Amino acid sequence: MKKLKIGILGTRGIPNHYGGFEQFAEHLSLRLLQRGHDVSVYSSSLHPYQDNEWNDVKIIHCKDWENKIGTAGQFIYDWNCINDSRKREFDILLHLGYTSDSVWHWRWPKKSINMVNMDGLEWQRSKYNKPTQRFLRWAESLAARHADSLIADSPAIRDHLIANYNKIPVYIPYGAEMFMNPDPSVIEKYGLLPQHYFMLLARMEPENNIEMIIRGHLASNSLFPLLVIGNIDNQFGRYITSKYNDPRIKYCGAIYDKNELDNLRYYTALYFHGHSVGGTNPSLIEAMACGCLVAAHDNRFNKAVLNGEAGYFSTDEDVKSFIEHHLSLTSLNHWKKTNMEKVRTVYNQDRIVDSYEKMMLNACGQEQAIVPLAVAEAV
Repeated sequence: MKKLKIGILGTRGIPNHYGGFEQFAEHLSLRLLQRGHDVSVYSSSLHPYQDNEWNDVKIIHCKDWENKIGTAGQFIYDWNCINDSRKREFDILLHLGYTSDSVWHWRWPKKSINMVNMDGLEWQRSKYNKPTQRFLRWAESLAARHADSLIADSPAIRDHLIANYNKIPVYIPYGAEMFMNPDPSVIEKYGLLPQHYFMLLARMEPENNIEMIIRGHLASNSLFPLLVIGNIDNQFGRYITSKYNDPRIKYCGAIYDKNELDNLRYYTALYFHGHSVGGTNPSLIEAMACGCLVAAHDNRFNKAVLNGEAGYFSTDEDVKSFIEHHLSLTSLNHWKKTNMEKVRTVYNQDRIVDSYEKMMLNACGQEQAIVPLAVAEAV
């Protein structure tokens, strides 16, 4: 088997201090490295970790001006990453997302195979105005047209790309590892009791339906606290914390310690997943791997993963009703066990990395590596 030289860009860097793509880059880079490949991950100059290696994965730091000029800095950061990649002679350059990347497609290194994970339908995010949404739709089209290979993390994203661009992406979802080491002392430091609190984990963005979940919880008769986990130091985060200043809402900020998050998930009575725009979200798979009872926003992305093994909400009243009645449902243990089994089989971390590695080897002429379709068939 050929040893590949692989570059991963499109994230703020590893170790994860931001979100799903960064978390995914952690897992994928480590496992590809363990399989003998040469792996580099691009990282923002603003990232708190500034070493040149992380667990033997190479880190390439590029200048990022986002702290000085805002969103435009993301485009400059991606430009800097892409220009650097032109001199590295990567076999594979994996682009995680397209938002501020695909406009520079003409600078993508021609000698590398450019693979793009297309993320969610970014142009549908409610935080963006109409001109920005039109730009994002255009950026999506650039990535779809110019990438050598496309990856869709959700069947709905795959269908969207086929219907709109006549390109057939490879469907590879995200994976997770089963959580096996519960430690009640982790939640004790938050003043919590097992199965006596609810939680949500998300970036503070309107389309994650955080406000809907909070309103539904506050309207319910439950005295359990709701943990809101995510960085609240943005406009929407400040709005939420100011408007919903109630002792039943505990704002925990961002937590990146995996063991701490997994324990919080494991001991929660109910896990809310409000994401509505993206594809398969890594945090949802990890909640399933922790045996969470999930209440998810009612949309095609979440239903493709959870199927009938979850409660669904689309209004404040739905949230309120599920909180007040979920303890009486007899199907809850079945839901948990079935979702955990999905993680062991369909969303298995090693299987996901197998799919990426096979796709990369196949693209580089390793004919024995067949692009896996079984993952999609198993969903």
